[in-house]
This record gives sequence, structure tokens and C-alpha cells, in this order.
Amino acid sequence: MPPVKKRPRRYDPAKTRAAVLAQLGHVREAVRELDSETVSALTAVVAVSLAEVEHAVVCPAGPKPTLTPAEWFLVPGDRTGAPGEPLADTEHRLRALLDAHPAERLVETGAGVMTLDDFLVTRLVGLVLCADDLNTDVPGLDVPLDRQALAAATRVLADALALKAPGGSTEVRVPPYAVVQCVEGPRHTRGTPPNVVETAPLTWVRLATGRLTWADALTRAEVSASGERADLSDLLPLRP
Repeated sequence: MPPVKKRPRRYDPAKTRAAVLAQLGHVREAVRELDSETVSALTAVVAVSLAEVEHAVVCPAGPKPTLTPAEWFLVPGDRTGAPGEPLADTEHRLRALLDAHPAERLVETGAGVMTLDDFLVTRLVGLVLCADDLNTDVPGLDVPLDRQALAAATRVLADALALKAPGGSTEVRVPPYAVVQCVEGPRHTRGTPPNVVETAPLTWVRLATGRLTWADALTRAEVSASGERADLSDLLPLRP
């Protein structure tokens, strides 16, 4: 039986915008007391990521969306732009941009055309990773993870996995935010699935983006996998 095609997940624009600004605020506040050179090194990726939003808005876009947030994570190629501004300036410019443009504004991302707020969903993954990196690399630093930011990052990466490996033989659970079925094979319809992967949201974000390997996650018991089709090592990270 072929996999059932589902409509792309929809994200609430108000929640997406609030999550982006909240997580950016958490990062900015956490590094406020660090020296500027350290801050620049640790937050360069997120500064560039958010600068790309402004660039996407000013680029001519096509007449309709060609890409969903989940599909964005599967498009190959390096789309890293020029170095971004200091975080305080980035936040100010981002707020002004969001005030000026509606959620449905079409933007050119370099990988395809998306609505502005769908593109913002992809930025949440980078913001979550930046906070995670800061907590790992700077002793004593505790950057909060905005719940909505982590939820959206988890869901969009889970949906990307389901697109990369369509099927219904394996169920990937990331409670409390996401459950997807993927991988070709006999489709599960009732009862306990024969192939189940389960992990925590932040661990899933690390796995999907290559911050953590499948082997290391199993060794550390950060992921449970049961069934002959529950090995996701060949599918992760989502974008090689």
C-alpha cells in the first residue's frame, strides 16, 4: 500500500513570530555579559540566519510558494550568507521587518519561494541550536529554550524525515511535540507499531541536524529504537 500523502503542516504565524523573538531575546540576554569576540563567534550562525530573512524579503519572488518548511531542510547546497550584525541590531531590524510585512508575504530563500512566516519556521531550528551550543560551550550559561520554538523545530524536522523516507513501517515519536510515520515497508494500522523510535525534542533536533550521531545517541541511551526498520542512521542528518 503506498504511503498516504498528508497536507503540509501549518504553523500559526503569531506563534511563530513570538517564538523567534522570544528565543532570540533569550540568546541575546544570555550573552550580554560576555566579551564581544566570544559573542560573535558563538552567535555568528544565528546572526547570519536572521540576516537571511531580510535578504529574502527584498529579493524578487515567484508568484506562488514552491517550498514548505520541511522541504527546505532537504534541499542540498550551502545557502549561508554574509556575516550578520550584532544580535541587538539583528533583533531591532527583525522586529521592524515583521511589523512591515504580513505572514503571507512571498520571499525568495535561495532554495525556493516560501511565505515569510514559513521561512521563519526554518529559522527557529538555528535559534534552538544556538541556545544549545551556548549551553554546551560556555560553562555556567543557561540559555532558556522557548517552548514554542522547540516545538516548531521538532515538528518541522520530523516532517522533513517523513518526506525524506516516505512510508508507514516506522513510527518516530518525539513527545510531546511530534509523531510521524516513515520508511518503506508494511504499513502499521492498529496496535503497537513493530518499528518504533522515540527520543526527546532537543535530542531529535541534534540528530536531525548532525549535532549528534545515531550511534552516539544509542550508546548514551538518548534514543530508543525497536524493530528491524528502526535504524535511522542512513537517514540522519537530514541534509548531508
